[in-house]
Amino acid sequence: MPALDNYLTLVGRVDELCGRTASSLASHISCTPGCDSCCRHLSIFAVEAAALRQALSRRPTAEAGVIRSSAEESTPDGHCPLLKGGLCLLYEARPIICRTHGLPLLITREGEQEVDFCPRNFQELESIPGSAVIDLERLNAVLAAINALYLQSSPGPERVTIADAILGPQEEPDSVA
Repeated sequence: MPALDNYLTLVGRVDELCGRTASSLASHISCTPGCDSCCRHLSIFAVEAAALRQALSRRPTAEAGVIRSSAEESTPDGHCPLLKGGLCLLYEARPIICRTHGLPLLITREGEQEVDFCPRNFQELESIPGSAVIDLERLNAVLAAINALYLQSSPGPERVTIADAILGPQEEPDSVA
């Protein structure tokens, strides 16, 4: 889907950065499948919702039905509707926040910059290399710009919950020529 091209390019770059960090600091990262206490029901940008719907449309009917049922049963303050058995049901299409969560993020809090990460990670590391830190404000600015471009071709709300993304209008799988 051409409307998602910019987003998918960003996802590729984020995955590359996160992969390098996870690889170089693997012994200091405790996040593993089943580590899901941070997987909450969030709102995401419309472009991320479209990517989730596209991934869902490519799933077998029965599997997509399980995912939709989970979304129907979800609550705004509960766990992520994509979470089942400690795993993400649409992991390959997970939003940017999920891709970066737990890794070192440069954030600004009360006017001061600091590096934040999952408290289970990097416990015995005295310092984190700058090349492993993701500038969250910069990443969010790029994501917001990509979302604004997406909304020009696909008008709708700027943000939706993950459940609303799953239950919204479904994308047709790309046809194979």
